[in-house]
Amino acid sequence: MVAMEQIEVVVDDMAAGNRVDKAVSMIVDDLSRNSAQQLIADGNILVNGSVCNKKTVVFSGDCIEICMPEPTILSVEPENIPLDIVYEDEHLLVVNKPKGMVVHPAAGNYTGTLVNALMYHCGDSLSGINGVIRPGIVHRIDKDTSGLLVVAKNDTAHRGLAEQIKEHSFTRVYNTVVVGNIKDDFGTIDAPIGRHPKDRKKQAVTDKNSKNAVTHFEVIERFSGFTFLKVKLETGRTHQIRVHMAYRGTPVAGDVVYGNPKKSYGLNGQCLNASTIGFIHPITGEYLEFTTELPDYFKDFLRRIS
Repeated sequence: MVAMEQIEVVVDDMAAGNRVDKAVSMIVDDLSRNSAQQLIADGNILVNGSVCNKKTVVFSGDCIEICMPEPTILSVEPENIPLDIVYEDEHLLVVNKPKGMVVHPAAGNYTGTLVNALMYHCGDSLSGINGVIRPGIVHRIDKDTSGLLVVAKNDTAHRGLAEQIKEHSFTRVYNTVVVGNIKDDFGTIDAPIGRHPKDRKKQAVTDKNSKNAVTHFEVIERFSGFTFLKVKLETGRTHQIRVHMAYRGTPVAGDVVYGNPKKSYGLNGQCLNASTIGFIHPITGEYLEFTTELPDYFKDFLRRIS
C-alpha cells in the first residue's frame, strides 16, 4: 500500500502510560482509536523506530511514527447538487457553501458533500494533492458554518493557495453573533489551540501539543444578551473562532459543542458565516477579494434578537 502521509509525534505527559493506540488517538487530530489499531495491525506505526503491537505502552518523550495509507474509498461519486459559485476561472473557483453542507466525504457523510458537487461541476479538473476524498479542497469550514471557500482546479494553484494560508497572508473574515456583551469595540485573542484534554473530538485553549492561534474581532452591533461581531483570522486552527469565543466567555450563538448544549436559539448550529476571503491568484499574481451577503438564517436571527 502506498503511503500518502508520514506523521511523527512525540508523546506528552497526558498521553504517557497508555497503550499506543489510545495515545495516538489522543495526540493526532481526526484519528480514532479503532483506526490506530488497524494501522498497528498493518505495521504502519513505529515507536522509537521499532514496529509495535497493540499491547505496547508508550512513555513521555517516545517518538511515534505513523504511516497514513492512501484512502481506501475510491468511489466518491459526482452529484448534481447546485453550487453558488462566486468566481471561477481555469485554475480555481470560489464557492459560497450553505449551512449544513459537509465539505468532503467522511464517515457518515459520503454523499451530498461539497466535493460530490464539485466533481459533477468540474469533472476531472480538480487538484489531486489532498487525494480522492478531498480533491481541490485547500481549506475547509465546518458543516454548520456557511460562507466562502476557494477550491483549486490544479496542483499548481493548490500549492500557491496553501502557501498563502501557511504564511497567514490569506484573508479570512467572518461574521458571527456571540452570547453575551463584549464591551470593547475591538480586541485580539492570542491563545494557543490544541486537542481538548478530555474530549478528543473537541479543541481547546491549551499549552500542551498546541499551535499558536490569533483571532481579531470588531463589534458591529450590540443587542440584549448578544453581540454581533466581525472576526478576522490571523491563523486558521480547527474550530478557532468557536474555541476562542468560548474561551473568553462569549460562545458563538447556537454552538452546542463549545457553548451551552441546552441552548441552540433555534439556529441548528453555530451562527458563523465566512463572509470575506482574499488571496493572491497563484497563477496571475492578481489580488482577489470576495464578500458575500449574510445568509437568510443569519439575518433572521438578527431580527429575532433586535
